[in-house]
Amino acid sequence: MLTAARLGAAALTAALLTGTAAAPALADSPSPSAAPAAPAAPEGLYGKGDPTYDGVWRQSLALTALAGAKVTPADSAVSWLTGQQCADGGWPSFRADTAAACDAKTEDSNATAVAVQALIALGGHQDAVDKGVQWLKANQNADGSWAYNPGSPGDADSTGLAVNALFAAKADPAGVAKAGKNAFDGLALFQLGCAAPADQRGAFAYQPKPDGALGANALATGQAALAAAGGKLPVTNTNRTDAAPKALSCTDGSAATPASGQGSAPAGAPVAHADSAEAVGAYLTAQLAAGGQHLVLTTPGAPPAPDYTATAWAALGLIQGGHPQQAAGAVDWLAKEGGTWTKGGTDAAATATLLMVAQAAQRDPASFGGDLVAQLTALGPAPKATSAAPTAAASSAPAKEEKKDGGIGQWWLIGVGLLIGIGGGLVLSLQRKRGPKL
Repeated sequence: MLTAARLGAAALTAALLTGTAAAPALADSPSPSAAPAAPAAPEGLYGKGDPTYDGVWRQSLALTALAGAKVTPADSAVSWLTGQQCADGGWPSFRADTAAACDAKTEDSNATAVAVQALIALGGHQDAVDKGVQWLKANQNADGSWAYNPGSPGDADSTGLAVNALFAAKADPAGVAKAGKNAFDGLALFQLGCAAPADQRGAFAYQPKPDGALGANALATGQAALAAAGGKLPVTNTNRTDAAPKALSCTDGSAATPASGQGSAPAGAPVAHADSAEAVGAYLTAQLAAGGQHLVLTTPGAPPAPDYTATAWAALGLIQGGHPQQAAGAVDWLAKEGGTWTKGGTDAAATATLLMVAQAAQRDPASFGGDLVAQLTALGPAPKATSAAPTAAASSAPAKEEKKDGGIGQWWLIGVGLLIGIGGGLVLSLQRKRGPKL
């Protein structure tokens, strides 16, 4: 998952890579005292913070998670998301003025991918879904990957999210191609294979370094893992394999036989799609075990810290890959520590993602470090209906039972009274009969 700061950084990076006016704009930007105020959260949007960088992202995650919780959102929440879509089918991170035409350069593959998945989860929005999928296909790079913004070099996060959306829309990623390279080819560009050190094989890099080398990145690995395993949001896979994920096998003999059964892979070759999910699953399992069942965020100039977002996506990827037992430790850790990430249930995107983890792991979201459904619904407009209706019906059962018991009690008392009356009548009758004889 991308935070608001991450989204802003991605947009800036894309602008710099494409040579747009982002850099001069920074140089000419007004002083902080004269900077325009951040837009307020619009009506219908989940979360109260500035939506500039993550409005569509957090709305999409919230609606997807609530759909999994059988909550029917308010019409205003759904119409806000559909109203953000551009005429060409893509979504930007946020449109303050939906009456104005979109700037194609600011449309965002990440926002588009999660918006498509949200509308599919909700149902009833096929036209918007079809346009969104077509936008993704039209903006695929020639190497099969996707960039955050169109025209920039691809990255693992964006490519993984696009693949998730294709799976959700039942569009085979192997058949979505540009210049002969399909979506799986694009994803493979970022996965570390046999040329990497043994303990990094299977991981994903965000993007290649300037020299072309790949370096493992926790968030990129977590998000790409779900795509490698054939997943989408929400994760509903119930497959389970007893064995641990199989590490990538290489000609140096440092790992087990690959999942594809095709023998060892030579150094420098891309990881085959058939082996991708198991390879990243094995890497994540090892990293979670080494990190106390969570992944670690390393930022230049800052001490290492728990990476909640990467850990959540890693858990989703492992569960989708059929390895819920390897995800269980991370799920437990998120249930215990997730309140820090969600800011006590006030961060809509984090709360929604945590709710989807609980759902995928088949845990009770009402006691997953708090009541996640209640926390998320409180961050947006009142829903039209919630899954609390069956609970309310169930809660009325004891009252009916009490009424039933009460009815039985009343008849029992009447019966006892009749018996007492009959008994009393017999006694009096006997006394009368005995009286004359005396």
